[in-house]
Amino acid sequence: MIKKMLYVLNIGLWLLLSCSGGSDDVSPPDTPKDIIPTNLTVTVDVLGTDTNNPNGDGSGVITVSIHADNADSYGFKVESQQEVKNTTGVFEYTFTEGGTHEYVITAFAYSSTGNEISTFKKVTVYVASNDLQLVWSDEFDTDGAPNASKWGYDIGNGCPDICGWGNGEKQYYTNRSDNVKVENGMLKIIAKKEDYQGSEYTSARLLTKDKYEFTYGRVDVRAKLPSGQGTWPAIWMLGANIDEVGWPECGEIDIMEHWGHNATVVSSATHTLSCSGGCENTKVGETVVTDYASEFHVYSLVWNEDQLQFLIDGDLKYTYNPATKNVTTWPYNKSQFLILNVALGGSWFTIDPNFSEVVMEIDYVKVYQ
Repeated sequence: MIKKMLYVLNIGLWLLLSCSGGSDDVSPPDTPKDIIPTNLTVTVDVLGTDTNNPNGDGSGVITVSIHADNADSYGFKVESQQEVKNTTGVFEYTFTEGGTHEYVITAFAYSSTGNEISTFKKVTVYVASNDLQLVWSDEFDTDGAPNASKWGYDIGNGCPDICGWGNGEKQYYTNRSDNVKVENGMLKIIAKKEDYQGSEYTSARLLTKDKYEFTYGRVDVRAKLPSGQGTWPAIWMLGANIDEVGWPECGEIDIMEHWGHNATVVSSATHTLSCSGGCENTKVGETVVTDYASEFHVYSLVWNEDQLQFLIDGDLKYTYNPATKNVTTWPYNKSQFLILNVALGGSWFTIDPNFSEVVMEIDYVKVYQ
């Protein structure tokens, strides 16, 4: 009887203890809880970035800094490349593709329990061509007149041979300091309204003819353009054989042209026997640049035996590459010289009657081969 009562008591005690746990699920004390990274931030610094080089100094080097709360390791990758990991969250990477390109950077943060979060960021990087060397330049570091060993001038209004320089221009070109000078590290071409030698306007046109002529390479010109109805600044080139074969057989390359009456449009163009002046299929590339007069931009030409590429701030804007290259379409296998000028007026547009003076500023001209 006593044994039977003890058995019943034991059964009752077991049931009481079982019920006292309720429905709560108690995890074993040695099972870790998930740790989730939070507040993921990514900073991308492009080496050499400043107001003059918004996409870097051309080295292609970036530094990526990644941080998140509750993270003990980090990952980084460019586009679809293999992920790289470390515990600091600081990564350095070098892009090698020439030109200016946008890339997607993906960042990861990992916790000690293997949980992760990720985000991405876009970055634009400029990489200078590594196979070219600087062969000629003028950085306008000495105040006064431009370097006479590098620059000559066109003087006058084009008469009697090509009055108005073939375009109905109204300015008289001079080499006076009133119209051209180097000051504070800048070449300044000054176009102004004044009575001079029978003309109502003056300006300057500099050229490297008979001083520096070249075939193929890259040209970079960093400039800030003038504005106003009737202004016509240009950075361009002509074939060195122009005196022998004439224009347009010599070939013309317009790296940058801007007309004040079409204010936000910057143009690049080619002129050849097959297409010059106002022909219906004039080879022209146009780009909208709204801050052309308030900010400096680098206007570039990449010229090789196959094509002409026109760039602004390292971005490709226009390519001339005719399918058939002959004397009519491709005079660009011979030397050319550089020209910098500001014209006023033309046969198809007028000058603002209130015009007084404008300046084109040029920081440097560089030729690479």
